[in-house]
Amino acid sequence: MESAPPPPPTLRCFNEHHTTELFPDDGVVTVTSQEQKKVERNIEEVINVYKQIHSVPEPTLLREQHYQYLKKGLRTLSDAYECLDASRPWLCYWILHSLELLEEPIPAAVASDVCQFLARCQSPTGGFAGGPRQHAHLAPTYAAVNALCIIGTEEAYAIIDRDRLLDFLWSVKQPDGSFVMHVGGEVDVRSAYCAASVASLTNIVTAKLFEDTPGWIVRCQNWEGGLGGVPGLEAHGGYTFCGTAAMVILGKEHMLDLKALLRWTVSRQMRYEGGFQGRCNKLVDGCYSFWQGGLLPLLHRAFFRDGESELSLQRWMFEQQALQEYILLCCQNPSGGLLDKPGKSRDFYHTCYCLSGLSIAQHFGNMDLHHELILGKEENRLAPTHPVYNICPERVAQALQHFHQLPAPGQSSSASSSSGGNQRSPPDGEQS
Repeated sequence: MESAPPPPPTLRCFNEHHTTELFPDDGVVTVTSQEQKKVERNIEEVINVYKQIHSVPEPTLLREQHYQYLKKGLRTLSDAYECLDASRPWLCYWILHSLELLEEPIPAAVASDVCQFLARCQSPTGGFAGGPRQHAHLAPTYAAVNALCIIGTEEAYAIIDRDRLLDFLWSVKQPDGSFVMHVGGEVDVRSAYCAASVASLTNIVTAKLFEDTPGWIVRCQNWEGGLGGVPGLEAHGGYTFCGTAAMVILGKEHMLDLKALLRWTVSRQMRYEGGFQGRCNKLVDGCYSFWQGGLLPLLHRAFFRDGESELSLQRWMFEQQALQEYILLCCQNPSGGLLDKPGKSRDFYHTCYCLSGLSIAQHFGNMDLHHELILGKEENRLAPTHPVYNICPERVAQALQHFHQLPAPGQSSSASSSSGGNQRSPPDGEQS
């Protein structure tokens, strides 16, 4: 006789001790404390409504609603998106990655249309722009390359002009090892990550291209333990992810103070909400489910390689269930799409990074050592995402295999095939 399935795990919000995690202001009212308490009241209201409707604590991912929202966005956008005219490859990436996490196939005709659009965004001087006939910029270059790798067809790969992409990366490289986002643009650590990501995926890394870049990124780590946009600035979740992931790609993550980085990162998970904030004394935001949550697999892998004996072989070093609760209860629009926090509007950016963070919280390890923690029904399960590139791991492997069969720019085919290219395969960002 088969035993009955185990009961679903009790949600934190069903626990009577959950309210003890509310923010204590010690009787000192500030603008920051008032905003924090307002967010907690909004979340408490969401939780109370959920308790009234559901006697069984089993939150549901609104898969079909999210799919319909994303599918429509690939074809038509409202006037509200006019402000993102210079971010159109990002819209392609956010939507395509969300669809692959939901394991929804992209019709061949749609994929081809996306390829042709991104081809029009590619600059004659290399790299991709935010839209046709705009200037090349590292951020949409990253988004376009990721989108094309998600599609993963010969048509998609052939769009990327690798020789000119390398020329573009050289044009934005600075003498101190940093990168500007575009010619004449600003320096910050996002640009180093975008450059390292696209160069490693497309096999155009050269030793000289990233000379002094790790040393510059190390200077972005401050006394808090996280990384700022440039040396001397406040630690920030998005910049911290970018700097750490770039160091992983370049094989230099141990140049960072990893234990200080771990302390800062885990301290950003909010006690009551369960989601992550981006900076100290800031509010929870669904997008940091990935920017902060995605750091934990990178750190886990680094400590594992160091032989840390206390590491779990089943869980990341944060409260995975608490993050899943926050996303499923507080970040879903009933009509599809995900959002920052209760009271905010849905958008494709938060849909992508909430789902990415949910995937990180569901999946531990890689194919050799893989454990799942799925809150709610099995239908809530998303595909895994690669914590370095934030596209699905099989798409990363497929892209690396494709581009490593091609000669690196400046090499002949015979030289490339005999040496295996001029770049080692980037680490998988997961425990091995």
